[in-house]
Amino acid sequence: MNKISSPKKIKEIMSRHGFKISKSLGQNFLIDRNILERIIKIAEITKEDCIIEVGPGIGSLTQYIAEAARFVVAVEIDKALIPILKDTLKDYSNIEIINEDILKIDLHKLIGERFQNQKIKVVANLPYYVTTPIIMKFLEEKVPIESLTVMVQKEVARRMQAEPGTKDYGSLSIAVQYYSEPNILLNVPPSVFVPQPNVESAIIKLEILKEPKVYVQEEDLFFALIRDAFGKRRKTILNALNTGNLKLDKNLLKEILYESNIDENRRGETLTIEEYALLSNSLAKIYNNL
Repeated sequence: MNKISSPKKIKEIMSRHGFKISKSLGQNFLIDRNILERIIKIAEITKEDCIIEVGPGIGSLTQYIAEAARFVVAVEIDKALIPILKDTLKDYSNIEIINEDILKIDLHKLIGERFQNQKIKVVANLPYYVTTPIIMKFLEEKVPIESLTVMVQKEVARRMQAEPGTKDYGSLSIAVQYYSEPNILLNVPPSVFVPQPNVESAIIKLEILKEPKVYVQEEDLFFALIRDAFGKRRKTILNALNTGNLKLDKNLLKEILYESNIDENRRGETLTIEEYALLSNSLAKIYNNL
């Protein structure tokens, strides 16, 4: 099969179709054969797997996925890329191209119609400007996928994997780690893309947990608590939660923090996901008894 893994080939294809790269859609196409092969290996794609690819671009990664997988659904938002994909992927019979915005798709319906009772993985070179919303959509909607293997901005990958007490640790870290086990498996330089981005990238794999990492009675309260805690990083956990959107009573907070064995003078970025679950459940219990 004719692979798209060189700047010359990409320019050829773009010229033939009169296509111009859209900066607003964050289009950076992968051109390095070694990186493309590494993604397939990291994702552990087999002939038993069905793959959802987000943002296939001109199909360079899609070709490699299709050769390794059982079936691929490639979701591309840019209408101008659809004729190109139909051209570059014409030799593959196990690919379906969907011209939609992944953030507006009903994922449960998509999976139910295409992948019922199949092993499903997400593999993508994500547009950097919508990386977090796309990842959180797959996680929060709790669709039956085994993993997400995605190329993202290196800084975002670090935040997803970050541990308490580090500068990268924040609400994204907890949200991702609540649903999955994230691991950065490869750092990627700008030179493997056309056009080259201004940032370094990384391939991160999120192994989906069968159950959330911690038990929480009310997820909405849990995540609201976390947003307040990290909304004012310089404040102590007591003051951050007292002055946040939840506007929690200071005396009540003092009592809950004391009972949870959490120093009220600690900052939000030092608390573990288990400690946030403990606080959230204590608050939920109080609210439910009012």
